[in-house]
Amino acid sequence: MSLSLRQLQVFVAVAQEKTITAASSLLFLSKPAVSMAISELESQLGHKLFERVNNRLILNDQGHRLLPMADELLTRSDEITKVLNSNGELSGHLRLGASDTIGNQLVPFLLRDFRAQSNHIDQELVISNSQSIIDRLLAFELDIGLIEGQGETKHHLGNDDLHMEPWLSDDMCIVCAIDHPLAQKEEITLFDLENHAWLLRETGSGTREHFLSRIAPRLEDWTVAFELRTTEAIINCAAAGLGLAYLSTLAARHAISNKRLNKLTLPLDLRRQYWLAHHKSKHHSLLFERFLTFTSEWQVND
Repeated sequence: MSLSLRQLQVFVAVAQEKTITAASSLLFLSKPAVSMAISELESQLGHKLFERVNNRLILNDQGHRLLPMADELLTRSDEITKVLNSNGELSGHLRLGASDTIGNQLVPFLLRDFRAQSNHIDQELVISNSQSIIDRLLAFELDIGLIEGQGETKHHLGNDDLHMEPWLSDDMCIVCAIDHPLAQKEEITLFDLENHAWLLRETGSGTREHFLSRIAPRLEDWTVAFELRTTEAIINCAAAGLGLAYLSTLAARHAISNKRLNKLTLPLDLRRQYWLAHHKSKHHSLLFERFLTFTSEWQVND
């Protein structure tokens, strides 16, 4: 039995895209060619790798067992080609994922410093909510994830497929428009937060989960003004007086210093943990190890 890298590439694409049509578009192959590659691979292995569910191809147990091995073989193949052409420099392609606050506020400077140290510039960055980054790590669509969150992220801490370690941390804050009635009060209590509308991120966001675990249980009466997918949209809506917002201090600092928003001070510990995550079965290339070590030791420069 001789498996080809092309078969494995098609298998990984179908596993990640979940349809023949999407995988064929990603690989620039015809749909019959993708179907044939999967059929030949399953025939050679003597096992079905997918279950068809509502016109989507979902990995079965055998497919899940193959996915990390296929990902490793494809990564090693890419390494061989690039190492032989790199004159000994650090090589390979690194796929990074970061949740919104981390991706916008920290990762640009993390990558700047890593590139300066390593001279490696072949990275891609996906910024999405924490749950989406976790899902992509589990599907081997990303190599390393930097995420925030409490509720849903904690659930995945028990997932045997993921390795997660504490990384940096950040303080959260409650902000409002400059002319909001609460902005005029010197001391704010939880009672002052009752009966207000809040601007929240979408389900799956670490910021939303932190609000629901730290603030919402302490309030008897609160409503959702808007659910928004970006921090910038929340900042603008809060500045326009459309509701209170719960944000990372990192994300809100410029709007606060420019007096677009007013920060409310409460006697609560609102520190939030960030996490460095990767799949336990992910192949540890030299590039992977170097970036993981660098990130673990990296500190934000003032």
